[in-house]
Amino acid sequence: MLGLQRKDFGLLVLVGVLTLLAPFLLNPFPENSALAQFNAGYPDLMQRFVIFGIFAIGFNILFGLTGYLSFGHAAFLGVGSYAAIWSMKLLTMNVIPAIVFAIIIAGLFSLLVGWISLRRSGIYFSILTLAFAQMSYALAYSVLTPITGGETGLQPKVADPRLFDATLTEGAVPSANLFGLTMKSSYELSVGGWLFTFNAGYYVAAIFMMAAFYMAIRIFRSPFGMMLRAIKTNQTRMNYTGLNPRPYTLAAFVISGMYAGLAGGLMVAMDTQVGPERMFWTASGEVVLMTILGGAGTLIGPVLGAGMIKYMENIISKINDGILYEWFAALPDGLQDVLVTLIHPFIGKGWHLTLGIVFMLVVIFLPGGLIEGGQRVRRLFSRQKKPDVPARDPEHHPKPQPHVA
Repeated sequence: MLGLQRKDFGLLVLVGVLTLLAPFLLNPFPENSALAQFNAGYPDLMQRFVIFGIFAIGFNILFGLTGYLSFGHAAFLGVGSYAAIWSMKLLTMNVIPAIVFAIIIAGLFSLLVGWISLRRSGIYFSILTLAFAQMSYALAYSVLTPITGGETGLQPKVADPRLFDATLTEGAVPSANLFGLTMKSSYELSVGGWLFTFNAGYYVAAIFMMAAFYMAIRIFRSPFGMMLRAIKTNQTRMNYTGLNPRPYTLAAFVISGMYAGLAGGLMVAMDTQVGPERMFWTASGEVVLMTILGGAGTLIGPVLGAGMIKYMENIISKINDGILYEWFAALPDGLQDVLVTLIHPFIGKGWHLTLGIVFMLVVIFLPGGLIEGGQRVRRLFSRQKKPDVPARDPEHHPKPQPHVA
């Protein structure tokens, strides 16, 4: 089906079903329960799950398949975002042209960066990409302010000369849309104590994520993907065979950059405001963590890693001492204070500490990331007791004698 093997097609269907049912799966607790704090089924966070999943999938094509570690991929995310916002300011608030321009401009920029950076490998390649990202951030922050808006960033305005949209009335707010369907449109379904939100922007981003995931599967299983694995395994030996690896690495770099541009365009489609902080080096480091945490070189691992980091960033960071005291209200006051004091450094603004501990444990005990953990659990439950083989009875089954001529 769709040019995929049965196992890959099953994985694609599984991801599609989980994505479709995300509003239910991410809201397991009733709204008024004490555990509702851990619900993640609201539009903004669900959008971040799929958008950063796309970002991580693209980065995994370069790092997981080819073995080239880029510390500057946030530059392509930022360039794609700026291309998308200018499309909305000059052409139309429709998200399709914005996303197309984001992919194209990010691809061209990654072609330039990759053509220069791939002259080196190893740590030198990583430093070159980091340098390009920081230069891009500096240009966006303080040099190209007429184009980027500088520190305050850019957002659509009523006075923008959109060629293909009707003139907005004074006081109206430009809104990103898909042929009239605004990205903020939502439908809420109340079932008992649960409230499920179905957001148009999330499902638009999810469709692009499914397409990006499908393309990643095709790349992984193609001869081109096998060449990238060969480069990662032993590039020197590949050179001895007479094959030039540079066109393949450059193609992987550009494809990865276009994925980042797609993610940047979708970020603008969901939240029509762009700032230079998207190019900062911490954003590049974040996608590295996502890929390693989920499982570099695997298909679905980067998506899981992106989801876990964004969940911790948006859920763990909101827990405060007041919530902890509510949870431990049934305990004696002294024990309450002790537990809150012990947990306090790992919540709220200290969520990075929790993420660091989780990342450290995964790297030490699960080098293959969350995917390896899932595989271990599956093997544990699928392990079956081997049937006992009856011993040979010498009386009923005598040992055959050698033939004597």
